[in-house]
Amino acid sequence: MTNLRIANRYAEALITTAEELHILKNVSDDLTVIQHIIKESHEFQRFLKSPVIKKEKKQEVFKATFGSSVQQLTFHFLILLIEKGREDALPSVIEAFFRLQDEMLGMVHVDVKTAVELSQQQTEQLKQRFEEYSKKKVQIDKSLDKQLIGGFIARIGDTVFDGSVKQQLELLRKRFAEELIVS
Repeated sequence: MTNLRIANRYAEALITTAEELHILKNVSDDLTVIQHIIKESHEFQRFLKSPVIKKEKKQEVFKATFGSSVQQLTFHFLILLIEKGREDALPSVIEAFFRLQDEMLGMVHVDVKTAVELSQQQTEQLKQRFEEYSKKKVQIDKSLDKQLIGGFIARIGDTVFDGSVKQQLELLRKRFAEELIVS
C-alpha cells in the first residue's frame, strides 16, 4: 500500500472519529501543533523515521511530549500509529487530515506567489475571484518569490494560474512569432 493511501485511510478514520465525538476543532488544533513541531525539528523527523528506535521508546517520547497537551483521541491515535509501525507516515496523515477537513468545510487553499506584498484590497479581489472559480470558500496562502518580475502565480490543487509578467511576455513573444510565420 502506498504512503498516500495509508495516510488517507488513517486520516479518514481520525476525522470520522473526531467528528462523531464533536472534537474535530480540538483534534485539528492538536495536529496543527504537531505539524509545526515536525516541520521545525529535523531531529523529530529523524526520530519518526528511525527503524532503530524501539516502539516502546517512541511511545514514551510521545507520551512525554504530547500526553497531557493534546486530546485523548489525538494521543491514542499517535500511539496507534506507533503500534502499527506507521509513525513515519504521520506528516502525510496530518496533511491528508487537513485536506479532508477542508473538503468537509467546503474550503480550498490557494497558494499565491508574488514579487511584492499584496495589499489587503488585492488579496480580497483574488479571494473573490477564486471563490467564484472554485465555488468554495477560499483561504489565500501568500508567499513572496523574488524571481517573479511582477504579477502572481496561484495554485489550487493541481491547477496553476500564471498571471506573472514573465508569462505574459512569453505569450506575447509567441504571438509575435506566429504572426511573423503567418505573414
